Amino acid sequence: MGRKTLAPGAMKPCGDPAHASAFRFKSRGRTMSFNLSELLADRDGENFQLHTKYLNPQMAKVIKTLGFDRFYERGDGCYLYDEHGTSYLDLLSGFGVFALGRSHPVVRDALHQALDADLPNMVQMDCALLPGLLAEQLVTRSPDQIERVYFCNSGAEAVEASIKFARSHTGRQRICYHAHAYHGLTMGALSVNGSSDFKKGFGEMLPGATEIPFGDVEALRNEIRRGDVAAFIMEPIQGKGVYELDGEVWRSLETACHEADVLFICDEVQTGIGRTGKFYAFEHYGLRPDIITVSKALSGGYVPVGAMLTSDKIFRSVYSSMDRAMVHSTTFKGNQLAMVAGLATLSVFDDEGIVSHAAAMGDLWHKKLGQLNDSHEYVNAVRGRGQMIGIEFGAPTTPALKRRWRAVEATRTAMFTQTLVVPLFQRHRILTQVAADNVNIIKLLPALIAGEREIDMFVDALDELLNDAEKNSAWIFGFGVAMAKGAFKRTRSSANASPAQS
Repeated sequence: MGRKTLAPGAMKPCGDPAHASAFRFKSRGRTMSFNLSELLADRDGENFQLHTKYLNPQMAKVIKTLGFDRFYERGDGCYLYDEHGTSYLDLLSGFGVFALGRSHPVVRDALHQALDADLPNMVQMDCALLPGLLAEQLVTRSPDQIERVYFCNSGAEAVEASIKFARSHTGRQRICYHAHAYHGLTMGALSVNGSSDFKKGFGEMLPGATEIPFGDVEALRNEIRRGDVAAFIMEPIQGKGVYELDGEVWRSLETACHEADVLFICDEVQTGIGRTGKFYAFEHYGLRPDIITVSKALSGGYVPVGAMLTSDKIFRSVYSSMDRAMVHSTTFKGNQLAMVAGLATLSVFDDEGIVSHAAAMGDLWHKKLGQLNDSHEYVNAVRGRGQMIGIEFGAPTTPALKRRWRAVEATRTAMFTQTLVVPLFQRHRILTQVAADNVNIIKLLPALIAGEREIDMFVDALDELLNDAEKNSAWIFGFGVAMAKGAFKRTRSSANASPAQS
């Protein structure tokens, strides 16, 4: 399908009769019709104009300035395809949503089955079968203390539920969280977000949300001694930078909580459902959380779904009587299509050995990226587990390379990594991102089905770019200056050049 070319700033008016063929409305005995193919063909090529006019104009500017403005027409497995049929290796997988890759046939077929069955959906005053079946599957795959599930629509909603349940169960108000944490952007989740940039402009946060330094056991103990801490929420591997802690530190943090009857909440929204080579990332450290939050991969990439898992005792402290049966709820909880997507996803995980494959590929990522670490001074460290990888870059020791590094970084903090992310996409058709604001880290979240072919594609491309950066600084320095002077020149309160939301 070819792209239509519109004049700069040109937009078809919403009421243009040309659009009527795609939208026909019911009137007096006539059946409403909707033709998706017709609609897509009619409005082909208007993506960025529509986003600029009706959605987030800043995001449209970001995508265009980076040169990431493509017209994707389909996705399959680990790859996206544009209108020319050009393939792009997607190492973001929708921030970890597409664990099984895009358009997995089993999940797609399951959803077709559900639509054909015309299942009664969201009756509300009902106990449908499918939510019970998916809850059973999740509980079965969880530690013994996890007995009940609350379904919602997203990871942020699951975190919101965990905060409310912790407060209700303990009768205390404060929630502790790690510096640099990311738990979502709704108000409660934002309150336990370790990035001040996300909080700016939104007023007072949730009372009692208290940040502690990453891995500082004594700081957590000091807060707990005050007697008003309900819970400590953590990511087993922090998504913003792929930061890890030693198992002993994690166990000490957990012990500090359990000794004082403070709930230990594991946010597995990104790390869970096989991402790190275990079903849950906390399994690597032998932890026993009181509450677990999941989302992203459970969706199969099709229907939003989130879940909060906890013990019967904690659950019943909220739903304590029949008149409190709806005291925490959401309209779309347990909707049939989301439940089918979750059940089909877990079935594929079992049938295709997804978790063990992720673990094996994690070993391969570290082996091959470790070779780059040994051969390139710009590479400082490789972190992560399974198919969640962070590559950190830093100043070389060789004087000439160090000068180049400083020249690029002088234009903007963490500009060096951005100068890799852009040619990875434009030259090598590999989609990646900077892990967070102001950090020189590339974060990789490929589909869990990604294999040696995809790993080699990325490693070879990065090796080539690092060789170029070491031999000739012209392209990297020129790009840094152009970015700094152009549309990405921002004040300290502005968004980062590469959106690193999740």
